[in-house]
Amino acid sequence: MLTVIAKITAQAGKEEIAKQALLGLIPPTVAEEGCIDYVLHQSNEDATIFYFYENWESQEHLDKHLANTHLVEFGKTSGEFLAGPAELILATKL
Repeated sequence: MLTVIAKITAQAGKEEIAKQALLGLIPPTVAEEGCIDYVLHQSNEDATIFYFYENWESQEHLDKHLANTHLVEFGKTSGEFLAGPAELILATKL
């Protein structure tokens, strides 16, 4: 199992737009083959920071996810409300 922790930072003042866009990624992602879970969190200390905690069956499933239409489309518009690209941590469950 592959775990991903993605740190996503919204532009100040655009937290709600970012939150709604990120929430919109959940339904199509959890329907993807190989997605075990895909859970969104928002920092209690800084409302501009969001985290996705994801578990995938394999790297191949994650790669397919990253190339999936809904994520590609999100990437095309996210510059309007995100401060930059997501920071990813990849880990393998022991």
